[in-house]
Amino acid sequence: MKVRWREHEIIFVTILVVAQIIISLLKMYNPSYEQSEIDFAYRFKENGLLFVYWRNVLLPQICSLLPMYLGYLSIDLFILPSIKKISFNDFEKLLTINIIKPILAIVVISYLLAIGVNIISYYAKPHLFNYGGYQFLSLFGYNDKPLTNLFFGFERAIVLIILSIAFAGLRELIIWLIERPNSKREFRVLITNNITPLVFIYFLIPFLTNPIHENFKTYLACVTPVFLLYIYLTFWLFPIRGEVTFAHRVIVQFPIPILIRLIVSTFICTLPFILILQKPNHPFYFLIYWAFLLFVVVPVCWLFYQQRKDKIIQLRGMETALAKSNADLQFLRSQINPHFLFNALNTLYGTALKEGSEHTAEGIQKLGDMMRFMLHENNLDFIPMNKEIEYLKNYIVLQKLRTQSSPDILIEDNIDEAGCNRNIAPMLLIPFVENAFKHGISLKEKSWINIKLECVETLITFEVRNSIQNRFESDT
Repeated sequence: MKVRWREHEIIFVTILVVAQIIISLLKMYNPSYEQSEIDFAYRFKENGLLFVYWRNVLLPQICSLLPMYLGYLSIDLFILPSIKKISFNDFEKLLTINIIKPILAIVVISYLLAIGVNIISYYAKPHLFNYGGYQFLSLFGYNDKPLTNLFFGFERAIVLIILSIAFAGLRELIIWLIERPNSKREFRVLITNNITPLVFIYFLIPFLTNPIHENFKTYLACVTPVFLLYIYLTFWLFPIRGEVTFAHRVIVQFPIPILIRLIVSTFICTLPFILILQKPNHPFYFLIYWAFLLFVVVPVCWLFYQQRKDKIIQLRGMETALAKSNADLQFLRSQINPHFLFNALNTLYGTALKEGSEHTAEGIQKLGDMMRFMLHENNLDFIPMNKEIEYLKNYIVLQKLRTQSSPDILIEDNIDEAGCNRNIAPMLLIPFVENAFKHGISLKEKSWINIKLECVETLITFEVRNSIQNRFESDT
């Protein structure tokens, strides 16, 4: 499961742009359209300019959104992915392609944005109307010669693009924190994927209406508490109660803790309603809205929760099970004293050297290194690549010691550690090699195994090939 914040945001911005275009088109069918056209035409004629409504008003209003929208898409779909490819090694050489590409893209997009605004300004003549109806153009300042000064607004465009990249970078940081691998990851992703569409819808409704209108304050006061209460009840309070009905839990068993939480949460959510409407001295309004949240919104939230409770409870159950599994694993590890095992292996290693058994001593040393890896490194989410390669090499050496008495067995390993300087999940490579030795080696027939590993930038190429041995039906 992945966080869908980016997709939700792109859809939200697209809806805003389309809605604004539709609003501009609907103005032509507004009863006051003819009067507004007369006002526009009068100002143009007053300055000795020819006026055509669709060319000087409609298209500039629509097209003033497009450069901003295309700039936003270029940040999300091109610039940001290019910045993510930059590694710490790239900073040592400032002229690497990974650094040049996003910088060049920022400059080009900023310049195209400035040119687009200049062309729109030429047809709209926004300096005649004090930017009335062209709010986005006002970000780039007054330009009385838009087609002769093509670099006008370039600096503002760069600042606007950089600020947008900073916002997108903050979003990516939050997404990275949410998607961190641990026991609560899936539940965090579920909450985020459910909340982000609600947040965008919450802001979309007042945008499509008139935010300056008095109704906006009413919307903010009435909808905000319901929105916050829904999130709290659906993703926190109700899931911890498990598989019980709302009526049974509240009416039959009458649990004091859940009633206290409901009363306190609805009381707190009522405060914004009173403060935004500026009616703190009217307890009647407070009590009415509080009762509305407690006796109407809470049951409705419970009904919505019932539709998705299985998924929510399942994820919370997975968190508990995973936490218990980790605790059991730690408990098992604590039963074995690793110092005793390492000391015993060191003793056997010294004994083998005294007796002249160099191969036995080498095998004991490799086995000790592998055990140290299993105890200390294997419990981490990610480890340096060289640790994984060291474990892999030790395993191959031990297998060669086991099969060295058979001349018909050929084991070739070509492991190139150059460039393998990133992190990897532990024990990711070894199962392929174990499988090759388990199914590809026979002490009685000719057998072979080829192992190859190389790293190039962010790509790991790992190849294991082995011979195939015939198995008898009685061989389990």
